[in-house]
Amino acid sequence: MLIPWDLLVVDQPSHPSLGQMGPISPAEFQKRYIGALGARVICDNIPGLVSRQRQLCQRYPDIMRSVGEGAREWIRECQHQFRHHRWNCTTLDRDHTVFGRVMLRSSREAAFVYAISSAGVVHAITRACSQGELSVCSCDPYTRGRHHDQRGDFDWGGCSDNIHYGVRFAKAFVDAKEKRLKDARALMNLHNNRCGRTAVRRFLKLECKCHGVSGSCTLRTCWRALSDFRRTGDYLRRRYDGAVQVTATQDGANFTAARQGYRRATRTDLVYFDNSPDYCVLDKAAGSLGTAGRVCSKTSKGTDGCEIMCCGRGYDTTRVTRVTQCECKFHWCCAVRCKECRNTVDVHTCKAPKKAEWLDQT
Repeated sequence: MLIPWDLLVVDQPSHPSLGQMGPISPAEFQKRYIGALGARVICDNIPGLVSRQRQLCQRYPDIMRSVGEGAREWIRECQHQFRHHRWNCTTLDRDHTVFGRVMLRSSREAAFVYAISSAGVVHAITRACSQGELSVCSCDPYTRGRHHDQRGDFDWGGCSDNIHYGVRFAKAFVDAKEKRLKDARALMNLHNNRCGRTAVRRFLKLECKCHGVSGSCTLRTCWRALSDFRRTGDYLRRRYDGAVQVTATQDGANFTAARQGYRRATRTDLVYFDNSPDYCVLDKAAGSLGTAGRVCSKTSKGTDGCEIMCCGRGYDTTRVTRVTQCECKFHWCCAVRCKECRNTVDVHTCKAPKKAEWLDQT
């Protein structure tokens, strides 16, 4: 099941119990919002949650705030990774799955979304733990004493990011419905969820501070830190490109290659059952929004090029004038002054399909 992320990311609705509020951060707003209405009311009104997820939501409302902030991050990352592709991770308003019917098909895109969303939960909760935002966790309790790496011995110190808690909570919350269903699609989702969680762990980095005369580094204090989420996104995008098409075994407990001669999936591969639509035209049943009106590159031979993006339908060209700041100079003290530069460019957008072709897909 894909978590209804749009309801975990509260958009500051008005409510009499909240009173008048000035500009505040999303985290502070959600804290006041949940405090005013109560965790039970909020969690009971999120559609799609199973009993176990509602229990966790009600018990840990502060973690739900972190999950909501993490949702913003992984959705932005998904849109960054697919910004030059026909399917560009577009979100849909008033749809609790965020991406609509495209998630009903067991495709590569669904595999990627499950993995990146699971990774986003891990990353957000892990970061919140070490930043002291949650009462139930803090720094990693297992990084204590002495250790060693290629450079020699060091002491664990500082505040290591608590990846153990992030992974454990994400697994309990995100996997809850799949474990209840126990069908082939649930098996696929659980596998891709795990790929997302392990991807965050894969990019934990060791940061150290040197101690000694003149920074000689005779002693080191080190801690584990999360990498930027972009590294996880880049990695999962590569996994998407190399995703393995599979079928479930007869006992429903594992996967086998979809066709003879296909390689078997490993624990780090994203897996999918169904071929993707081409996403060229609007197809409500498949969840495809089509590429009509999408900006494309006239000169690129890649997926962002007009030939591929527009599916051979051609493109329209519009000449637009853009105003940007340029020739910026620093003036003592303390201002930066820029000129306004006007630049006229050609913008190419994909033509809409012919009416008969569009009607065939709706």
